[in-house]
Amino acid sequence: MPRSHPFRISDFVQQIVGGLFVASPLVLTEETWRLADGMQIQHIMLTTAIVFVVGYALLYETDSQHNIGSDSDAGIGGVIPRRFVSLMLVAYLSVGLLAFAFAAPSTFEETPLETLRAVSICAIFSMIGAATADTILGQG
Repeated sequence: MPRSHPFRISDFVQQIVGGLFVASPLVLTEETWRLADGMQIQHIMLTTAIVFVVGYALLYETDSQHNIGSDSDAGIGGVIPRRFVSLMLVAYLSVGLLAFAFAAPSTFEETPLETLRAVSICAIFSMIGAATADTILGQG
C-alpha cells in the first residue's frame, strides 16, 4: 500500500533527527578521522555509492509503505523522488554541519579533503538513521 501523504516538512525533520542521532557520535570520534586519513578518492566514491544504495534500499525496497512512482513523491524532473533527494542532503549536510559546529576539522588538524573523507564515512550511518526514522515515523 503506497504512502498516503505527500512528502511533508515533518518527514524532512524526522530524517534530520534520525540522521543526527545515528551519526553524531561518529563525527566527533578520533577513530573516524584517523580512518578518513587513509582514504583515497575511490574510497569517497565508494562510500557515496553505498549511501545511495543504502538510502534507496531502506526507503523504497524494504518499505512497502513507499511507492516510488507515486505523484506525491515525484520531485526532481518528475523522476527523482523528493524524499530520496532530502535523504541525500540530510546524510551529507547534517554530518558536515556537525563537524564544523564542533570544530572537528581544526581539532583533528584536517584539510578540506580529509574532512570530506570523514563526512563520507559518517554519511553512511546518517543515511541509515535518516531513512529508518523516515520509514518508521512517517507511516502515519
